[in-house]
Amino acid sequence: MNNTNILIALHHIENIGWKTIQRIVNHFPELSEMLHLQAADWQALGLTPSRAVELARNLYELTPKKMEILLEGYNSKGIGIVTYFDEEYPTLLKETAQPPWVLYYRGNPHLMKRPCIAVVGTRTPTVYGRKTTEQLSEALSASQLCIVSGMARGIDSAAHEAALRESGGTIAVLGCSIEHVYPPENKLLYQLIADKGLIISEYPLQTKPHPGLFPQRNRIIAGLSLGVLVVEAALRSGSLITVDQALEESRDVFAVPGPISSPKSQGTIALIKQGAKLVSDVQDILEEYTHRIPDVQSAYSKRVVEIKPGLSTDEQFIVNLLQNQALSIDELLAKSQFTFGHLHAVLLNLLLTKRVEQLSGSIYALN
Repeated sequence: MNNTNILIALHHIENIGWKTIQRIVNHFPELSEMLHLQAADWQALGLTPSRAVELARNLYELTPKKMEILLEGYNSKGIGIVTYFDEEYPTLLKETAQPPWVLYYRGNPHLMKRPCIAVVGTRTPTVYGRKTTEQLSEALSASQLCIVSGMARGIDSAAHEAALRESGGTIAVLGCSIEHVYPPENKLLYQLIADKGLIISEYPLQTKPHPGLFPQRNRIIAGLSLGVLVVEAALRSGSLITVDQALEESRDVFAVPGPISSPKSQGTIALIKQGAKLVSDVQDILEEYTHRIPDVQSAYSKRVVEIKPGLSTDEQFIVNLLQNQALSIDELLAKSQFTFGHLHAVLLNLLLTKRVEQLSGSIYALN
């Protein structure tokens, strides 16, 4: 058996974690060399007695037939496998401090080789947060950047949905095994991503969702990506774990500012104070990569012509709200969740550029 198959087998042995596999891989360049070691040999290599016995027994019982049955179990469910030893393994992820040994996937594995941007944030976004996520993710995808997120409620889901509208693609990284849809209400989104994007997990079949697994998957979200964009996050948001992982791997961090009175903006405001790049328009992200990634440059140049020139993210958001109907100032406040002063400034700019007109009774409509 080759290294790839033995690594997959190791990955399915209970109580054999990432560090133990690292020790084995470092000690045995050819993994077949260790198939018939005894428990005492494993103890001499630093494993505890119980782990040494379990590992020796499982490897002794590993046969080509058992391996064939294991792999067929995945194949029959439409699940592909990429290991650390395979050429298909994403280069950027391999460079991280703790790359997953095995990735299980549904969808298009080539997306892992594309330039990616992670988009993360709160599970309970405001209308402003959701709209901003959709606009930025769609524009990034149109610029041939693949959007990576965790398929959680809120910002994650909005990012995936918007990315699928354009050609950059999207990758969902799960905190459970590939056959579980979590959260359950994302069943349709799961299917859409499997059909048009990519779903990946480092967990073998039958690994159920568990709170402790989600912080671990965040390192994969960050590891696949050139940078991480945070749209809305509280000070103690789980999204900031992904930011920490990104910083550890020297990846870029971007943050969208929000109302200073909103608890969901406190995390992003803190990130900006700490040096994250403030994002008010998709160009704030793209300009970091257009000289390094030719495809992004050409796609963005084309995209600029398609987008209404001169509109900030907030201005475009208000224009979208007014797309189908005129709205009062109170309705715009409720739908945008901007502060009154900020909304007034945005409307003033739109009035001056004649994008919007003010009707009687503080009613606003597209010009």
